[in-house]
Amino acid sequence: MDNHQGLKAGANTDAMTNKPRLWMRHEVRRTERRAPIVPADARLLIEAGIAVTVEDSPQRLFPISDYASAGCRITEPGSWVGAPGDEYIIGLKELPDVPAALIHRHVFFGHVYKGQGGARQLLHRFAAGGGTLLDLEYLADSRGHRLVAFGYWAGFAGAALAVLHHSGRLDSPLQPLSKEFLDQALDQTGAAASPRTLVIGAFGRCGSGARDALAAAGITPTGWGLEETRHLDRAALLQHDILINAVHTTEPESPFLTQMDLDDPTRRLAVVCDVTCDVTSDCNVLPIYDGTTSWRAPVRRLRHGPRPLDIIAIDNLPSLLPREASVAFSADLLPHLKSLGSSAPPWQRCLRTFHAACDCVGVGT
Repeated sequence: MDNHQGLKAGANTDAMTNKPRLWMRHEVRRTERRAPIVPADARLLIEAGIAVTVEDSPQRLFPISDYASAGCRITEPGSWVGAPGDEYIIGLKELPDVPAALIHRHVFFGHVYKGQGGARQLLHRFAAGGGTLLDLEYLADSRGHRLVAFGYWAGFAGAALAVLHHSGRLDSPLQPLSKEFLDQALDQTGAAASPRTLVIGAFGRCGSGARDALAAAGITPTGWGLEETRHLDRAALLQHDILINAVHTTEPESPFLTQMDLDDPTRRLAVVCDVTCDVTSDCNVLPIYDGTTSWRAPVRRLRHGPRPLDIIAIDNLPSLLPREASVAFSADLLPHLKSLGSSAPPWQRCLRTFHAACDCVGVGT
């Protein structure tokens, strides 16, 4: 397969209808409850003449019967590995470790373009099979603004966990919740405690979600945007109780916190929630920890003693609110799925980004 052919009209599409053929895979991560396409939107795709195959999944929030009722073809978990080469494999999080050679065009969050751990290995798998990664993180308009993202719900869930932990009300292991349930839990934390809270990246999608969760807890946070991060006041940062990092960056930046800052005797900061979770990336702005936390153990203590400091760094936070997050994301993705297999500029930009990344690490495609 010649990946440099681009996404020409008719490539990876139904030969009779010139429509893309979509195959939504089961997510291998057990805590991943979301779906990139919800049943209602699957029905709309089918009504538009697009074939949709959906793998059954034991943990997906949306029942497989709803997809069948929408007109989807249903198949076994993991069967995408034997799917025809003209299918687009749609997912969210990481692929399983096999097969070693990936032959399809995959649409998901690959997390390979910022120097993350495992990036070279995944790109080698695409090179070995002649497949392509169309990374959803890089599905953007001409100004670089992302067209689809879970940012709002990531920010909401991350801020909620930070507040619940700070108030001693966070139970683990975590379980999927509804927004209504989480709103009630936040309301019960008691605004009287009113921890001083800082949201960095406060005015983007992720920061907006964080601020809404804090409002549900009766907290009015300090909000920092581009100007404040450009001239970071680290002393002021350390005088907050909670820090929510909601900054999305694709280029290395000066760190917001360092290990030395954590030992500052004036530090008030007690809880950090790193929504971005770029811990294995060159773009990590919080090099104060070395690995993500999990649903089973959502909090890790970085400093003990009289001034403890805890980190929350879960890299699929929106799955805590799987229904709300999936419905919003699927609605945004729907029009772009209809244009797969065409010369639509956002997909062409995804393709160029993939080839540039392969060239950068010396992986031939």
